[in-house]
Amino acid sequence: MSSPFGRRQFLAGASLVGALPLLGSSAGTASAASLVTAAGPGPAAPATPSMWTAQPFPLGDAALGAGLFADKRSLVLDFGRSYDVHRLLQVFRANAGLSTRGAVAPGGWEGLDGEARGNLRGHFTGHFLSMLSQAYVSTREQVFADKIGTMVDGLAECREALRRDPAVLSVPGRFTTAAENPRGSYQFVDLPATVLGGASDLTIAVWVRPAHSANWARVWDFGDGTDRYLYLAQSDAAGVPRFAITTAGAAQEQGIDGTAPLPLNRWSHVAVTLRGSVGTLHVDGVAVGTRSGMTLNPAVLGQLANNWLGRSNYAFDPVYAGAFCGLDIWSRALTPTELSELQGRPAHECAAGAGDVASYPLEETAGGSFADAGDRNGPAVLRRTWGRPTHPGFLAAYPETQFITLESMTSPDYTVVWAPYYTAHKILKGLLDAHLSTGDVRALDLASGMCDWMHSRLALLPSATRRRMWGLFSSGEYGGMVEAVVDVHSLTGRAEHLELARMFDLDPLIDACAENRDVLSGLHANQHIPIFTGLIRLHDATGEERYLTAARNFWDMVVPTRMYGIGGTSTGEFWRDAGVIAGTLGDTTAETCCAHNMLKLSRLLFLHEQDPKYADHYERTLFNQILGSKQDLADAELPLMTYFIGLAPGAVRDFTPKQGTTCCEGTGIESATKYQDSVYFRTRDGSGLYVNLYMASTLDWTDRGVRVTQTTRFPYEQGSTLRIAGSGTFDLHLRVPHWADAGFFVRVNGRAHHGGAAPGSYLTVSRAWRDGDTVEISMPFTLRTEPALDDHDVQCLMYGPVHLVARHEQREFLRFGLFPSASLSGDLVQALTPVPGRPLHFLLDGVGIAPFFEGTTHAYHAYFRREEPRIVFAGLDSGVENPRRSDGTSFLDEVWAAAPFASQAAFRRHVGSVTARWVGDTLMTESQRRRVEETARRARFA
Repeated sequence: MSSPFGRRQFLAGASLVGALPLLGSSAGTASAASLVTAAGPGPAAPATPSMWTAQPFPLGDAALGAGLFADKRSLVLDFGRSYDVHRLLQVFRANAGLSTRGAVAPGGWEGLDGEARGNLRGHFTGHFLSMLSQAYVSTREQVFADKIGTMVDGLAECREALRRDPAVLSVPGRFTTAAENPRGSYQFVDLPATVLGGASDLTIAVWVRPAHSANWARVWDFGDGTDRYLYLAQSDAAGVPRFAITTAGAAQEQGIDGTAPLPLNRWSHVAVTLRGSVGTLHVDGVAVGTRSGMTLNPAVLGQLANNWLGRSNYAFDPVYAGAFCGLDIWSRALTPTELSELQGRPAHECAAGAGDVASYPLEETAGGSFADAGDRNGPAVLRRTWGRPTHPGFLAAYPETQFITLESMTSPDYTVVWAPYYTAHKILKGLLDAHLSTGDVRALDLASGMCDWMHSRLALLPSATRRRMWGLFSSGEYGGMVEAVVDVHSLTGRAEHLELARMFDLDPLIDACAENRDVLSGLHANQHIPIFTGLIRLHDATGEERYLTAARNFWDMVVPTRMYGIGGTSTGEFWRDAGVIAGTLGDTTAETCCAHNMLKLSRLLFLHEQDPKYADHYERTLFNQILGSKQDLADAELPLMTYFIGLAPGAVRDFTPKQGTTCCEGTGIESATKYQDSVYFRTRDGSGLYVNLYMASTLDWTDRGVRVTQTTRFPYEQGSTLRIAGSGTFDLHLRVPHWADAGFFVRVNGRAHHGGAAPGSYLTVSRAWRDGDTVEISMPFTLRTEPALDDHDVQCLMYGPVHLVARHEQREFLRFGLFPSASLSGDLVQALTPVPGRPLHFLLDGVGIAPFFEGTTHAYHAYFRREEPRIVFAGLDSGVENPRRSDGTSFLDEVWAAAPFASQAAFRRHVGSVTARWVGDTLMTESQRRRVEETARRARFA
């Protein structure tokens, strides 16, 4: 039969594979939206790797229904709709020497003033592109395609500008026009060697409009390195302008300091006059500092090699940010009257006239040079401190020097180099997603060009150098680069792209994991998790089994031995020894990026091997840490996502870390726009459909002409209903969660399905499905505790898939007992008192209990200390203390580990066998045994 819906052809996540021809950049500056209109809804889905025994559906083929996930996503969609993407492009445009169009960079890690001088800027732009792409594929809202088009336009313009020498950015000047150096452009004006003219008496004057108050940024600097020079700094360490001249370095400077800072974003006239042994610094025609007895002048220095506007002879001084105009140099000291007249008119209209040594009005509106109005010197040339990129494919929001410096680093220093390849990965993935969501060929060309540029650099380096680079924390972190490059290769088919993917290797770690040797202790978690998603994709492209084996073993080293109850991992960004959970609880646990990347790893492993443990992990982490990492609050300027999630007693989630542009906020907005990407999978031959998550959603299975609608309020509802539109014969594989020990019940068209399946497996319904068939699923939740592996008494509460927290400000562990309320099923839920009208909210000993996924700023306890001091059954106290074995297991632990019990008689028999063992091990007396067994006999369970 014909499909009941239109065919979608969008890709997302791990579906970004296949082979499409590389298209050039001939599309010009057409927007992504116009390209979509001209070329259809996007590129057709290429074939998935032959190694995948399960196949994902394109993100656009699964739509979220109303409910918890849709509500969380709506907050991020609103953020994406409202955010001005020109703010994200600001740092790219500045780096390329283009107008930033008045946009203000987001700040934090995505700007010049953030941590480590903003050496990670550009990363959030990539995340944002991926978020927009997923939002467009999921919603088909034109606003997202338009924003993608604007960003691709801007990035293409920036790459083109970086390929050329800098061009003048003309802005309104003091009288006519001026030249601007955008902050972050690393541009300066290179003046001819003859510009000072060799005079001993001199006046140097220029109009400046600083855009940033960076200490030691030079208005001008004439010198031969750091021994012989004269300069005028916009501000010294005290924040005021300073003139200095020396022939013997900084210690021998003869200087003059101003008295007040130069105002930002306002024109100031600054001049230095030298007459005999007297030097004077003038601001706006007023002398602000004078020095007598000077023995140095420009004639003493001789002809100098470096004559610069905006750049210092000290390499680590900041580059001047702002505008210049009207640079004049006279071979005499102008009088106060002459300097005063210069405040109102250009020099050539004043009595002093234009500078007789040099006069650069800096009024050009195009090109890359400035003429001397008196034609006494050659042109001044606009340059970058770092020159041109080494390859035309380079695209970044900072100079290529970040990448070049990394190649010689032997020890980490993120204030010098902070993960440039990590940042490049985010941009690369964002462009790849932009292409796959909208069909914009320029986005693929930009992504392919970035790969070409990286290949050109890394291919020149010995493998030992690359491994040293990648092993540096965090300078050498490269995120999911390998995965993204393999995906680009699948689209371009170019051999050098696959070669590039192999260059990001950490062979000792890969070897250790392939041999199942756990060497993770002390490693930075998020630096290494994405390595293994890349290894799986390398396996897919090359067939090298070692890669897949290493990834499988690595996953088992993290789950569950380094996993917290909410599904996350890491403490202070690092891993400790396997099994140490209680010993790592603090306020900087569970970095959210780690959860995001572990989900990607679990998803990729599931595509190779349909082991339910990967889906169980996915559910736990998605329903708890990922949902709980987003604050339940709308904000047009901030994503409101967590970085760390504190798991210490009384922790409070910080939803606005570091001004809202950390790595975790980037992955957070990506996570929130692809919640549905792992609900459904199909078998490779199309004979089966996996339902891995219970979430309100609709799947369009286009190849089978079937639509599956899942209606549920899960996890507020303990079940789900699937409705089939269309017909066909296939196996429906329903995941039976590992926690579903109270049963997993299925009814097809109202009739019980009698096939059974254990928790942590799949229940398969094989059927010739007809239009309108329904599958009703019931999976009752039970309350259970999960002890920390290193301290049995430190536990967390799980109710079905939901991690429950106690809301309390106390900074020491809360103490709870639960066994006195246990039922024959082993369910501990009787200990909780439901709060009317608030699903999944309870009271326990008067303390509020709530789901972690609620994004609030309440103080909470994710773990508590379990106290079961006495043996109590169904509220009856035996009067006997609850003894323990040497491993920490208590008598009650052993009793209830055997639940569920078929009857009270079965319970009594089991208690009798346990007491016999404990008496035999001299851990309980005969008297205590009798009292315990009598209490078990009298206990009446609901």
